[in-house]
This record gives sequence, structure tokens and C-alpha cells, in this order.
Amino acid sequence: MPEHDPVRDAARYRVERDSAGERPEQEHAAPRGRMENRHQWVDVVIDQAIARGEFDDLPLAGKPIPGIARHDPDWWLKALIEREQISGVLPEAIQLRKDDAVLAERLDGLRTQDDVRAAVEEFNARIVSARRQLMGGPPVVTPLRDVDREVQAWAERHRPPEPSPEPAPTRRRWGRRT
Repeated sequence: MPEHDPVRDAARYRVERDSAGERPEQEHAAPRGRMENRHQWVDVVIDQAIARGEFDDLPLAGKPIPGIARHDPDWWLKALIEREQISGVLPEAIQLRKDDAVLAERLDGLRTQDDVRAAVEEFNARIVSARRQLMGGPPVVTPLRDVDREVQAWAERHRPPEPSPEPAPTRRRWGRRT
């Protein structure tokens, strides 16, 4: 068990206060435990944590929180998506842009031209499907990929390098030194 438990300390504080006969300043105040008095309990817990030094030497102490300089109500959600690299929850138009940017790397991991052709056709089908849906969100601006051109580019990237021609042997001249 931790030595300083904020919940237990707050409960002790309440019991000691009640046993001493202290009463709220206002006789018609709401009974303890309701939401109206929670802020007092939170203040006590925070004051105790400060006294124990739990807020000393925090990593960003005195510095602005990164990523919230601009006024964006969804800054925390965007930071979470970026930090955790969450995918599949973006609008399809934005997900297609991200997938388009890494398509060549994805194709390089495939082994055959048939696999490359199937992957590009599936990507194009996703673009066409997203253009047909009227779900709202950003417009789909990702262009369709030419399947034959992508297969050819993949084949060029996977072509083994041609051996360089060996230099012709040079003739040695045996001559006298003078």
C-alpha cells in the first residue's frame, strides 16, 4: 500500500473535521458527498500532493504544452492519433492520401507482378468507392493509379543491377629504365 493515499487522507480529514464539531459556514449548504462539494475535496488532495512534492520536476514544468499553440479544439485527439499511430479511424479521403504517399513502399514489399497489380487495383477500387459515397468530410482528391505503369515501375525497382563490364586488360610495356 502506498504511504500517502490521497483518498484515505481526505477521508481522515473529513472524519477529524466532523468529530471536532466544525460545521459548514452556511447552514443550508448541500450535504457532503454531492457534486457541489467535490471541488473542496479536489483542492485538499492537490494541496497534499503539492506538499509531498509530487509536482516537482515535471518534464514540461514552466513550458507550454507542445502542439496546442494554435486554437484547435481537437488538438488532443490529433496528438493521440499521431503518437499512437492509429489508422483506420480517419475519414476515407485523408486515409487514401496517407496510403497514396506510402504506396510505392508497400508495393516494394510484394514479390510478384500479379501481387502488385492486385494491390494497385484494390487501391483504385477504394478511391472509386470513396468518391461514390456521400458521407461528408473532405473531398477525395487522390488520383487513380495507372496499374500498368505501377507494375512497370515496380519491375524496374526490382530488376537486378546489370553487371558492369570489366575493364579491358592493359598491356604492360617492358622497357628500359634510363
